[in-house]
Amino acid sequence: MIGKLLVLSGPGGVGKSTISKEVRKDSRFWLSISCTTRPARANEIDGLDYHFISTAKFDELIAADAFLEHAAFAGAKYGTPRAEVEAALNSGKHVLLEIEISGARQVRNRFPNAILIFLMPPSFEELSARITARGTDHPERIAARLEIAAAEMATASEFDHILVNHEVDKVVAGLVTLATAVE
Repeated sequence: MIGKLLVLSGPGGVGKSTISKEVRKDSRFWLSISCTTRPARANEIDGLDYHFISTAKFDELIAADAFLEHAAFAGAKYGTPRAEVEAALNSGKHVLLEIEISGARQVRNRFPNAILIFLMPPSFEELSARITARGTDHPERIAARLEIAAAEMATASEFDHILVNHEVDKVVAGLVTLATAVE
């Protein structure tokens, strides 16, 4: 049995990482770990949260067609290692990609059967509060992130499913149902 490919996208600060970490606990799922050129945050671990690599290495991987998708976002590059995803799918695991909207579009082109899921905040005010509460960005950066978020939220109709992140457990249950439903 080949697993299903699920793509989780949504604006920054909506809770994609939290949802992904919960889904990772289900042994039927494999969570792809993206490569990035941005520096690790204080709480991030190389190989667990991201593969932190140089821009030169990232560009080599693009040239070798080693990414399922890749994009530049907020001054850094992000990409999903293609071979790892294909191996997990072929082993029967459901694969969850936590990626940006441009990457979701690329995945749709390469894997038309992928299930694209847009994670929506309960409200724009709640998203603003979440981003501000992180304490990692200055006010100008928060304003820029919120402007990007508004544009990203306008793309939700491009996705197969929209899940509102009111409660983490309910969103996780929704993702599991989407992957395990018989077609």
